[in-house]
Amino acid sequence: QVQVTESGGGSVQAGGSLRLSCASSETTFYNYGVGWFRQAPGQEREFVAGIDWSGGSIDYANFAKGRFTISRDNTLNVVYLQMNDLKPEDTAVYCCNKDPRKWRGAPVLGSIDFDSWGQGTQVTVSS
Repeated sequence: QVQVTESGGGSVQAGGSLRLSCASSETTFYNYGVGWFRQAPGQEREFVAGIDWSGGSIDYANFAKGRFTISRDNTLNVVYLQMNDLKPEDTAVYCCNKDPRKWRGAPVLGSIDFDSWGQGTQVTVSS
């Protein structure tokens, strides 16, 4: 069952920035890695970035490297995705999801077959 809520999306021009938030009310959220994913119309969902439970292990898709930064604040139960230099091809619904298993590193997040997803937050980048 999905226990996270995404927010922070919006419409920006190319070159702009957005910060997405992935929040959870689960009290043990800090024990789990979290991944950000996106799905553009007519395309499959793809991995964007992941962070482990401690923040010490981070992984990015190639397109995100150098432009996106994932971070987390375990005191607030929030994982952020800072997106800079946005491009029209970044337009998509962005979703986050929590690793169903505790204490695993970030690289595993891109290969998990999650069984449910939240509504996500829409990011639209115009040229």
